[in-house]
Amino acid sequence: MAAGRHRGPPVPGGRACAAGGAAMADISEEGLYSRQLYVLGCGARRLSGAAVLVSGLRGTGAQVAAALVLAGTGRVVLHDRGEASVADRAQQFLLRESDIGQNRAEASRRALAELNPRVAVVAYTGELSEAFLTSFRQSPFTAQAHVVVLTESPLEEQIRIGDFCHAQGICFIVADAKGLAGQLFCDFGGRFIVNDPAEGEPVCAAVKHISKGNPGIVTCTGMEGSRGHLFSDGDLVTFSGVEGMTELNGQEPVPVRVMDAFRLKIGDTRSFSRYRCRGLVSQVRLPQVHYHKPLSQALAEPKIQVANPEELPRSRSLHAAFQALHSFREEHGRLPQPRALADAEQVLELARSLAVQPGPLDEDVVRAFASVSAGDLCPVAAVVGAMAAQEALKAITGKFLPLDQWLYFDALECLALEGVTQLTEEDCAPRGSRYDGQIAVFGAAFQELLGRQKYLVVGAGAIGCELLKNFAMMGLAAGPEGDLTVTDMDTVALSNLHRQLLYRSADISKPKSVVAAAAVRRMNPDVRVTAHQNQVGPATEMLYGDDFFRCLDGVASALDTLEARAYLESCCFRYLTPLLDSGTEGPRGNVLAMVPHLTKLLGPAAAPEDDTFPLCTLRYFPHTIQHTLQWARDEFEGLFQLPAEHVNRFMEDPAFPEQLPTGKALEVLEQVRRSLQERPRDWRDCVRWARRHWQSCYHDAIAQLLHTFPPEHEVRPGVLFWAWDRTCPHPLIFNPDNDTHLEYIMAAAHLFAQSHKLPPCSDRASAQTVLRSVVLPPFVPQEGFQIHLAEGQEEVPADDERLEELTRDLVQQRQELIEGEKAQVPLMEPIHFEKDNDIHIDFITAASNLRAESYGIPAANRLMSKRITGRIVPAIITTTAAVAGLACLEVYKLVWGCRDLSCYRNSNFCLSDCLLLRVQPLPSSIYWYCGREWSCWDRLEMRAVSTDGQEMTVQNVLDWMQRTHGWTVTMLLHGNTVLYDSGEDEAIRAMMRKQRLSENLEDAGEPQQRVLKLEYVCEEEDAETEDTRPPLLCFLP
Repeated sequence: MAAGRHRGPPVPGGRACAAGGAAMADISEEGLYSRQLYVLGCGARRLSGAAVLVSGLRGTGAQVAAALVLAGTGRVVLHDRGEASVADRAQQFLLRESDIGQNRAEASRRALAELNPRVAVVAYTGELSEAFLTSFRQSPFTAQAHVVVLTESPLEEQIRIGDFCHAQGICFIVADAKGLAGQLFCDFGGRFIVNDPAEGEPVCAAVKHISKGNPGIVTCTGMEGSRGHLFSDGDLVTFSGVEGMTELNGQEPVPVRVMDAFRLKIGDTRSFSRYRCRGLVSQVRLPQVHYHKPLSQALAEPKIQVANPEELPRSRSLHAAFQALHSFREEHGRLPQPRALADAEQVLELARSLAVQPGPLDEDVVRAFASVSAGDLCPVAAVVGAMAAQEALKAITGKFLPLDQWLYFDALECLALEGVTQLTEEDCAPRGSRYDGQIAVFGAAFQELLGRQKYLVVGAGAIGCELLKNFAMMGLAAGPEGDLTVTDMDTVALSNLHRQLLYRSADISKPKSVVAAAAVRRMNPDVRVTAHQNQVGPATEMLYGDDFFRCLDGVASALDTLEARAYLESCCFRYLTPLLDSGTEGPRGNVLAMVPHLTKLLGPAAAPEDDTFPLCTLRYFPHTIQHTLQWARDEFEGLFQLPAEHVNRFMEDPAFPEQLPTGKALEVLEQVRRSLQERPRDWRDCVRWARRHWQSCYHDAIAQLLHTFPPEHEVRPGVLFWAWDRTCPHPLIFNPDNDTHLEYIMAAAHLFAQSHKLPPCSDRASAQTVLRSVVLPPFVPQEGFQIHLAEGQEEVPADDERLEELTRDLVQQRQELIEGEKAQVPLMEPIHFEKDNDIHIDFITAASNLRAESYGIPAANRLMSKRITGRIVPAIITTTAAVAGLACLEVYKLVWGCRDLSCYRNSNFCLSDCLLLRVQPLPSSIYWYCGREWSCWDRLEMRAVSTDGQEMTVQNVLDWMQRTHGWTVTMLLHGNTVLYDSGEDEAIRAMMRKQRLSENLEDAGEPQQRVLKLEYVCEEEDAETEDTRPPLLCFLP
């Protein structure tokens, strides 16, 4: 509900309850799909009314269907007339062993229905007749799009259904994966409207000044603090809330020209009134119309989308290869035999005869494609299926530009791996195994090698779930010597369910790693998977140390913090363990491969920009919604967490303030005093407290600020105090019928009651009755009241006399509570902010928007408030599935032990634009130190154990460096801890040299470690030496 909008009293009786139930349902939907809503925007609301047909329920179709079900598509119809086979289980993760021999659609329906009870999943096993397909036609009374997705269909059927869908206005998608290549085609009709073509919310900026001129110049700041705007040349914008130059408000969109990070040019403003203050300039995204050809035309006149022009000839060759494969299958009733040269040559001849491309045919690509086209690989199906599902979501939501119209993907570089090139028909022949589809590409010996792998997956969130699913299908660690460890400290939450494939509603609050490991065992009972609930960090180095990492064949990172990813990378560097690092944000994803002695180190990711704000800005001069949201977040902690913690600690130990500085102790005890004085008896007292606090924050505090600094106040003659980033606020007048006012009261009263261990109430009508009876004294300004405008001026002054008196009174009050048996232990319940708690977000949103209203800042809706306050990264199942598929393609290369850099790929993609870029990683970097060349992977390794089995001293290390490398060390460090410095006097140097390596670290409070990475400076360094040296790794006993 929009902030500040008024409404009449609630309708009595059942209708009010029904409306409330609908509201709660909306909140529940938001809690489940919130991360996805940040990607798809308001168009996501259309998902529940959409119907999608997915035909073909092998690997690609299963991925499409699962993504659509998890995303909340209203109705998903599964079509397949075939029976599940053992070989399907190499990529069809919905099937269990008991499903073998049953219809694939029926078996898949049962598994998909468990994924999301809100989605109607239907199995259909009849013919795809026109009468049946007509049910997916768009209703003439709504703009709701429906979609037909074909996988595993012969070309003749694709053309027949494609032409019918085009004529009937049904969005049509073809998705096919064969071996190491995939094909995607979209036809959204002769006139498809994209409502919002770009990612994220439209750009906004706060107006600071607008000049009168031709052109007028708009000075503005970004909505995230003092950073500049994010507009581009030609963007259309509108203005709102401008005071003075009001002619701009409500005008039709006008184009802008960017002058710099803070200034824009607009049209002629000479005839407008003079700008006074405030205002918002907002980007307008106009709908776009796209025109698609039906498949029958698009085959002969293909428009192929590529990330760069150099890829177009390869994609055109794959376009011909897929058509030739259809012809081969129609003629022989089968796909080419794996590694059968005659079959591959026949496919090549068919491709030559098609002559559908303007340039030369890449015959090597066609041969390679045909030779493994009978293969079924889970990673390829994951990538193609995820991209197809995203296109279906575009069709339904009108968000993002659709594919125009063909896209080809391949990982044929896998066939250049040493060992793969020598494979024969016999090596790749089917064995009657679930892995036959993988054996067709890589051979039976490779499958055994996969089973012996020992891998660590760090993180069992969205990417982790998809990685584990793929590993189960691939048979990674499914042999007698295999081992797959997954570790995650987190538990399953409601918001995980729409994008984390392995979890169900019954798993909420259970450990992610335990639930994920159990799911992997159900998918493939042979996988030897172990669940840990630990963080991989300095505190667990004794668990994840030398012995653990040196046994691993590889690590897959599915972490979501830069610090954790950097630490894991340092471990993999230390122990020379291959690392695959994956990440997503909204529709974007990337995969980076770090292979010892082959690729460049990943290096530190760009640190997030500092999003802290000056205290005086938050308290007195907010000018963006980020400021008011941070203020509301601080209010939450200051009202519902810290007071309860301090009261409980005082009740347990009244002497604890003695450990604090006098000023801080006085502040804490004043907080304890207020909390004890304000203890409510019932819920009505909580409502009254919330009303008083509302008055204090949104009326009295603002009125006092304006009394101290009136709107016309000048810092010096002619220079107004309220100018530039200081927006003059106005006090709010409470109205119990105002939605935002009442929402604040309800949330604040609920939290206050919870913190005092009272049952809350959600009866808005009762709350309004209480509110109308509250009479508050009129505001009286304080003369001489000081408002500190600089940082660090608001420390509570030390007052020993007041502290002593307050302590004495509170100790007595504490004793009375204990003796009167009125005190529960603990007395209060501290409430810690949780971004997925509805009441917490209700309070933050209302508190922020009320402050924003006072300062003339545009309000933020609940979803935006939740994202900003909770620092939520937008996420969607399609992106995570694609990322995991691309990562697992690199696993194949690592398992082969590939030492050819040209075979590896780093991947970056953006599903919103359907762009995929796969490039060779950079080689390991080289540098010079002390007269020789070093690789970034080189290190000095020292077993820091003396002959008696004890840990070596610093002197031992200095001697080893001199003896082994001829270097005289002048400084030795571990992080910021100095172990040796030749610049110190002799007594200190002697003490340093005698110490054992870990002694200084223990004194510095660092956790115990088995391997120390030391930095050093040597006398032999050249003056031009950069700060790059081979690290010294000391292995302790």
